[in-house]
Amino acid sequence: MNRIDDNLQALGRKAPIPSTYAPEVLETFENQHPKRDYWVEFLCPEFTALCPITGQPDFAEIRILYIPDRRMVESKSLKLYLFSFRNHGEFHEDCVNTILNDLVALMQPRYIEVKGLFVPRGGIAIHPYVNYGQPGSRYEQLAQQRMAQYQM
Repeated sequence: MNRIDDNLQALGRKAPIPSTYAPEVLETFENQHPKRDYWVEFLCPEFTALCPITGQPDFAEIRILYIPDRRMVESKSLKLYLFSFRNHGEFHEDCVNTILNDLVALMQPRYIEVKGLFVPRGGIAIHPYVNYGQPGSRYEQLAQQRMAQYQM
């Protein structure tokens, strides 16, 4: 059975791009395959945030990989959410942690990881990585394993 939640506000409608950080634009829908583990990957190559010190733009590709549980993030709302960082000042490491925290709070995935591939500024590229697995589950163990085996 393929059902779309009636409460989705952005999907199929014209939605304004937020001018400030806006986690409230994130929306979810019901996972149609909750008994099965599977990966969902988002590649967001046009992410922009502002350096909180200089106000200069920082550009990155944000990679989000997760195993859903009961709820999944709706992709248009995710796009609007990521656009909301364009006028928001956060360090690279804070951006990926904020994204992870917001998505965990939103949908309580079994497992999720977020990586930022930031374009070099001043000759240094920064690629922060963070992950989360549901506490007390094999997904918590997966998070620990992937963190221990992390490779650039």
